[in-house]
Amino acid sequence: MLVVRNAVENDLEAVLELARGIGAGMTTLKPDRASLRNRLGIVAASFAGQAAAHEADYLFVLEDLERQRVCGVSAIKGAVGVNEPFYNYRISTSVHSSPDPLRVNRVQSLHLCHDLSGASELCSLYLHPDYRQGWNGKLLSKSRLLFIAQFPQLFSQKIFAEMRGYQSADGTSPFWEGVGRHFFHMDFQDADDRCGMGDRQFIEQLVPRLPLYTHLLGAGAREVIGKTHPETVPARRLLEQEGLNFDGYIDIFDAGPVLQANVRDLRAVRESRLLEARAGEAAGTTVSLVANVERENFRVVAAKADPMADAAVLPQAALKALALGSGAEVRMLAMSGRVSQPQ
Repeated sequence: MLVVRNAVENDLEAVLELARGIGAGMTTLKPDRASLRNRLGIVAASFAGQAAAHEADYLFVLEDLERQRVCGVSAIKGAVGVNEPFYNYRISTSVHSSPDPLRVNRVQSLHLCHDLSGASELCSLYLHPDYRQGWNGKLLSKSRLLFIAQFPQLFSQKIFAEMRGYQSADGTSPFWEGVGRHFFHMDFQDADDRCGMGDRQFIEQLVPRLPLYTHLLGAGAREVIGKTHPETVPARRLLEQEGLNFDGYIDIFDAGPVLQANVRDLRAVRESRLLEARAGEAAGTTVSLVANVERENFRVVAAKADPMADAAVLPQAALKALALGSGAEVRMLAMSGRVSQPQ
């Protein structure tokens, strides 16, 4: 059985190995032993309630209990851009017209902004290729949202996730080559690594404040604005199922889309239920996410259980994975479901 749990300092080697398999473009999970060791210390303090809200980092791992193998990671940052701005480009469209002769032009431009500073971030999602099957990806990604539903006071009202931007088969970022390289005079990986190590000051120092008119960019850069990396498309779909949407913000390095939502509109917040757990075999075939309600020992499993029943009837193996006994309280949410638009 697979379980999502809070990461602990003993997970260092496993998380480092996963980070090495990611490749370029994920700023929030770099294969650097020292920074990961420091991060796991912050993670422990965060789950224990000893970290400031703007420094809190909730890192989760997906563990195969039978093989005793950590096979995935995901995280939530309590708030970004508090100590220094968190930069994005905001896409804007202006309309210019001339009555004689009659012509109307729609001009798209990119504006450097830090509108998302202070928001909470879903980040560091990676599942080992050996486990990319069945419900594993959904369990890893969506379990974080049950943590938010259980502890909403830990997070900002707005939450977002940066999707990796499009890269060609050789790992080249067309947007970086068409835009970023001209301002930063360094390789994409070097800039991404600097941000991953917490150094974002150079962005403010080197990027012009004036809008970038996309008509003046090369076709390669223009075509990938807001386009998701092929390997990240499934992760984007999962988040959109949970209520996050693209609203015109992109990453300044690779132009990947930023998905965002109000926390109150997340499906997990709106639809998950607190129920009493009971040992047994559930009737029906509904697969649900089931979480315990412990902050320092948070755990989530996927199990066949009816989220609309009066109690959470779970197999004994699921209760054991959650470190619970019959009669304990759990939070449950159907694995899949459509999000209705908030009124």
